[in-house]
Amino acid sequence: MTTTTTTDDTTPHVRGVTFRSVSATRWRVLDRAGRVLGHLRTECQPEGVRFHAERFDLAAARLRALGSFWTAREAVDCLRYLR
Repeated sequence: MTTTTTTDDTTPHVRGVTFRSVSATRWRVLDRAGRVLGHLRTECQPEGVRFHAERFDLAAARLRALGSFWTAREAVDCLRYLR
């Protein structure tokens, strides 16, 4: 799996998933079948961009953080494997 950014340098790109923009720093992550895996949020830090994997918790009616990663691919892998 390779991770690159698109020409606008804002939307992450990870092979096998689709990103739908929710806000300037948050994307809904969809698998190939169109099912929502979770959300990806970016945060700029002095060391670089951090990618946060999040999933909606229906019982609490809020997004629950699953982890912070240095690459979008790692964050998407977290969403895939923590189904």
